[in-house]
Amino acid sequence: MSRKNHNPISWVPTVYFAMGLPFVVLNMVSVLMFKGMGIGDAQIALWTSLIMMPWTLKFLWSPFLEMFKTKKFFVVLTQMVTGAGFALVALALQLPLFFAICIALLAVIAFSGATHDVATDGVYMSELNKQDQAKYIGWQGAFYNIAKIVASGGLVWLAGALLVGFGGVEGATEAVRHEATRHAWMTVMLILAAVMLLLGFYHMRMLPSGGAAASGAKSARETWEQLVAVIKDFFLKKHIWYYIAFIILYRLAEGFVMKIVPLFLKAERSAGGLGLNEQQIGLYYGTYGAAAFVLGSLLAGYYISHRGLRRTLFSLCCIFNLPFVAYTLLAMYQPESGLLIGSAIVLEYFGYGFGFVGLTLFMMQQVAPGKHQMAHYAFASGIMNLGVMLPGTISGFVSDWLGYEVFFTFTLFATIPAFLITYFIPFTYADEKKQQ
Repeated sequence: MSRKNHNPISWVPTVYFAMGLPFVVLNMVSVLMFKGMGIGDAQIALWTSLIMMPWTLKFLWSPFLEMFKTKKFFVVLTQMVTGAGFALVALALQLPLFFAICIALLAVIAFSGATHDVATDGVYMSELNKQDQAKYIGWQGAFYNIAKIVASGGLVWLAGALLVGFGGVEGATEAVRHEATRHAWMTVMLILAAVMLLLGFYHMRMLPSGGAAASGAKSARETWEQLVAVIKDFFLKKHIWYYIAFIILYRLAEGFVMKIVPLFLKAERSAGGLGLNEQQIGLYYGTYGAAAFVLGSLLAGYYISHRGLRRTLFSLCCIFNLPFVAYTLLAMYQPESGLLIGSAIVLEYFGYGFGFVGLTLFMMQQVAPGKHQMAHYAFASGIMNLGVMLPGTISGFVSDWLGYEVFFTFTLFATIPAFLITYFIPFTYADEKKQQ
């Protein structure tokens, strides 16, 4: 019934915007918030990495969502929970132990967000036939990336503008700047809460059900046993241990730099950073960077389509990892030119977008194929996220120990295993590029 009443264009863009927003806020925006609030790099990197764990483990509880309620129920519920969570984070910023409380609340939001991802994809696949899935996939990807630009670009820029508006100008006392920062980020968190709650109310009306709970649903024990069987089958695949190592090592350097880059951009020049304010970071990192990522992804698709994945994978690995040189140079020379800093960030994000496509396609074409293709792709994606999260947890400690300049030089050495394992990687399935 919902399918007849509401065109997919009325819900696909909004529900995938709602998917992207919490992920980017937790992964990147919260890093800058805690930095502004005076938390040390090591603690920020550790805890903002750990709270991303639900996106790695979501395959564990995804089968159980089929047993209860509709997929729409879980989408709306998680959007409401996420909205309430951001509102509580705003309030928690006023408390003496704000960091610990905020991390706990963000962990709840992470679990809610990961569950939202599973339910949203379920609605998309249940309500749309293959033709419509292909038709609206562009809208799905576009609005997920728009959420990334809104969060890491627009909201970070807004935080910077509000900070100034609340009196956190250059020359103000440390106490005044701290209070201005607190009020700025409280406002941003409340805006996030309002957006997520409004999306929840909107989807109550506009989102199709995604099907009822599975009739004759299996027991929890049967569901768990089936999940275990699927996981066992994954580890019996040809070359699977090589592929797991490849998935982890391909993004190893990125795992180290992901949390440190925004901290480096924000840190004072006397501490080895670039001393950028939130407005500048929002513009360079969140807007120009995100746009470069999308452009790199699109061009990589045409590049692989023309030459085939086997012939392009090593070059994709190079394009993905070599731009980390840009941050090493920024740390060495600490340029003041906005053009140089922005260009370095754009270069890194373009390389990230271009090279990331290679890893995604490899998991689809070489790791996932078989009886449990969807589940095995989700499992491979979870391993990939874990490979980024684990170096992220220690990156702050390493950065504090080495300093930004030596740290970024160290990350260049972390790219070497990626080059080696990519160069020698075997292909299980024939790599046939499309013939025009």
